[in-house]
Amino acid sequence: MTIGIGATGKNAGLAVFRALEAAERVGTGAIGGFAVFAAIDANGELRLAETQRGGTTTLFTQGERTGSLPPEDIAAARFAAVMSSGPDRPDPLMQFLAADPRVGLVTGHRLPNTVGSDGVAMNAAVLACMARGMSAKAALDAVLEANPDVDAGMIALGPDVGIAARNSALVSRRPDLGAARREAGQAVVEVLHNAIRPHQSLAPLVADIALSIMAPSDHAAGEIIVTAGTPVIHGPRNRVLVDAGNKAVSIESENAALTSGRHNCAAVYLGAEIVREGIVIGNTLMEPNVMVEDGSVQSLSGQFEVRIPFAATRNER
Repeated sequence: MTIGIGATGKNAGLAVFRALEAAERVGTGAIGGFAVFAAIDANGELRLAETQRGGTTTLFTQGERTGSLPPEDIAAARFAAVMSSGPDRPDPLMQFLAADPRVGLVTGHRLPNTVGSDGVAMNAAVLACMARGMSAKAALDAVLEANPDVDAGMIALGPDVGIAARNSALVSRRPDLGAARREAGQAVVEVLHNAIRPHQSLAPLVADIALSIMAPSDHAAGEIIVTAGTPVIHGPRNRVLVDAGNKAVSIESENAALTSGRHNCAAVYLGAEIVREGIVIGNTLMEPNVMVEDGSVQSLSGQFEVRIPFAATRNER
C-alpha cells in the first residue's frame, strides 16, 4: 500500500502532482484513494491539500469543480511531497506526511507515521533530525537504522538538507517494491512505492514524468520557418540552414536518395542542427511529414509552410 513522491527544484509542486496523476493512470492496486500533499512555496509558507478518495481528481478544487491542477503558486513551489494509497485512511491524514516550512518535508510509503523505539513517529523523528542540522540522508539513516523492523520507507527533503529516500530493513525485503531517483541540475525526484503494479517499471516512469516538468529537455528557444520550395541537398549530417529571420534557405540530409525522385519522408530530421551565418544555434524539436520531389520540398504535413521549434545548443543556453 502507498506511494510516496518527493521533489526539489523548479515547479516541484506541479511535478509531484503530475507524477501521482501518472501513477494513478498506469498503476493498479493501492492507488487512487487518499492523498496528502505538502509544498513549501516561494514565500516559505507551508501549503497543504488532502483527500480521502479520488487521489489527484479530488485533491485540488476550483469553485465547485474537482479535478483541478494545483494553484500556480503551489505548482511553482521548489519543495513538494505527496503520499497516496487506497481510500479512507485514519484521520488526520497529515499524520502520514510530516512538514515544517522552516525545515522540510517527510513523505513515504507503508506506515511512516509508526511510532519508533523512542516513542516518536518515524516521519516526525526524521524531521526533528533535520531541524537539528542533519542532512536528509543522515536523518533517514539515523532513524531507520535505529528502527530496522519498522514497516516504513521515507523520503526526506528540504531547503537546506537535500533530498534522500530509504526503506527500513523490514520493508527492503518486500517482493513488491518500486523505487527511482532522477536528477537534472538542481531538480531531483525520489519515488518509493509498494502494492502497486507494475512494481518494477512504475517508479522510473513516474520519476521521469516529474523530472520532465522540472527540467524539460525539449524547452524551445525559438522556431524556424520552412516552406515548400526549399531545396534539399545531400550533406554529411542533418542540418537546416536559415537566414537572419530564421527562414530555411536549404535543408541538408544524410539521405542522398532525397535529391532525386519523389519521397514521403522526414527531410527535416528530429535533432537536426539549425545553422545561421555558419553558427549552430540549436536543434530541431519536431519533424514534419515532408513530401520531397527531385530535391525540392513540395509540402510539409500537408501545408505550404510550417514553424519548427528548436532547442538552443548547449553553449547558447
